[in-house]
Amino acid sequence: MKSSLQPGLTFRFRFMVPDNKTVPHLFPESSEFQVMPKVLATGFMVGLVEWACIRAINPHIDWPEEQTVGTGITLTHSAATPPGLLVTIHGKLEQVEGRKLVFSFSAEDGVDSISEGTHERFVIDAIRFNSRASEKQAKYGDTT
Repeated sequence: MKSSLQPGLTFRFRFMVPDNKTVPHLFPESSEFQVMPKVLATGFMVGLVEWACIRAINPHIDWPEEQTVGTGITLTHSAATPPGLLVTIHGKLEQVEGRKLVFSFSAEDGVDSISEGTHERFVIDAIRFNSRASEKQAKYGDTT
């Protein structure tokens, strides 16, 4: 981690919602999702927040040797966003506690405030993390 990774870092992230980030595309194998409205899925909203935070802090870590993984998220998803609207996330790095990072964020789609919450990420050594994940998969994963 670089010394520039400090609380108070603010960022803005923008994303135009495509059709394939709507509820029916979240788990295509789910027949229940297939009949739901074509609006930004909460699951994709979570991913969007993660992406925004990753982009904001990558210049402040030794990317790609160091990376971050999400360890917690709390968010509201209070308004529907159909495809074609531009989502803007405003975020702030609130805390740096060793390798633990805590963010606050809000999001809007040009019409409504659509989300707010907090997100935690943890700085990892990518090689060590991937090695442990591979060992776990080899020992416990279903290889069929």
